[in-house]
Amino acid sequence: MPTTTYSVTGMTCGHCTAAVTEEISKLTGVQQVSIDLVAGGTSAVHVTSESALDEAAVREAVDEAGYELAAS
Repeated sequence: MPTTTYSVTGMTCGHCTAAVTEEISKLTGVQQVSIDLVAGGTSAVHVTSESALDEAAVREAVDEAGYELAAS
Protein backbone atom coordinates (compact mmCIF):
# COMPACT_ATOMS: atom_id res chain seq x y z
CA MET A 1 0.00 0.00 0.00
CA PRO A 2 1.44 3.34 -1.00
CA THR A 3 1.91 6.15 1.49
CA THR A 4 1.76 9.65 0.03
CA THR A 5 2.72 12.80 1.89
CA TYR A 6 0.77 15.99 1.26
CA SER A 7 1.60 19.49 2.52
CA VAL A 8 -1.30 21.26 4.21
CA THR A 9 -1.33 24.85 5.42
CA GLY A 10 -3.44 26.57 8.04
CA MET A 11 -3.60 23.94 10.77
CA THR A 12 -2.74 25.09 14.29
CA CYS A 13 -3.99 22.47 16.77
CA GLY A 14 -5.28 18.99 17.45
CA HIS A 15 -8.79 19.97 16.37
CA CYS A 16 -7.38 20.95 12.98
CA THR A 17 -5.60 17.64 12.53
CA ALA A 18 -8.74 15.75 13.58
CA ALA A 19 -10.83 17.61 10.98
CA VAL A 20 -8.35 16.90 8.18
CA THR A 21 -7.96 13.26 9.25
CA GLU A 22 -11.73 12.79 9.30
CA GLU A 23 -12.27 14.23 5.81
CA ILE A 24 -9.36 12.38 4.16
CA SER A 25 -10.39 9.13 5.85
CA LYS A 26 -13.71 9.32 3.98
CA LEU A 27 -11.93 8.86 0.64
CA THR A 28 -12.24 5.39 -0.88
CA GLY A 29 -9.23 3.19 -0.19
CA VAL A 30 -7.69 5.27 2.61
CA GLN A 31 -6.29 3.01 5.33
CA GLN A 32 -4.46 5.44 7.61
CA VAL A 33 -3.84 9.16 8.02
CA SER A 34 -1.11 10.62 10.23
CA ILE A 35 -0.14 14.25 10.53
CA ASP A 36 3.08 15.98 11.59
CA LEU A 37 1.58 19.25 12.80
CA VAL A 38 3.55 22.45 12.30
CA ALA A 39 1.29 25.01 13.98
CA GLY A 40 0.83 27.99 11.69
CA GLY A 41 3.12 26.51 9.07
CA THR A 42 3.01 23.72 6.52
CA SER A 43 2.11 20.37 8.07
CA ALA A 44 2.93 16.98 6.55
CA VAL A 45 -0.10 14.74 6.07
CA HIS A 46 0.84 11.09 5.45
CA VAL A 47 -1.90 9.05 3.79
CA THR A 48 -1.67 5.28 3.37
CA SER A 49 -4.15 3.92 0.83
CA GLU A 50 -4.93 0.80 -1.15
CA SER A 51 -3.89 2.58 -4.35
CA ALA A 52 -2.79 6.03 -5.43
CA LEU A 53 -5.34 8.72 -4.62
CA ASP A 54 -6.55 11.40 -6.99
CA GLU A 55 -4.92 14.63 -5.81
CA ALA A 56 -8.06 16.60 -6.67
CA ALA A 57 -10.07 14.40 -4.29
CA VAL A 58 -7.50 14.91 -1.53
CA ARG A 59 -7.53 18.68 -2.19
CA GLU A 60 -11.34 18.70 -1.95
CA ALA A 61 -11.27 16.76 1.33
CA VAL A 62 -8.71 19.17 2.83
CA ASP A 63 -10.79 22.14 1.61
CA GLU A 64 -13.90 20.62 3.21
CA ALA A 65 -12.02 20.50 6.51
CA GLY A 66 -11.24 24.20 6.12
CA TYR A 67 -7.57 24.04 5.16
CA GLU A 68 -5.47 24.23 2.02
CA LEU A 69 -3.39 21.64 0.23
CA ALA A 70 -0.11 23.34 -0.69
CA ALA A 71 1.01 23.16 -4.32
CA SER A 72 3.02 20.03 -4.99
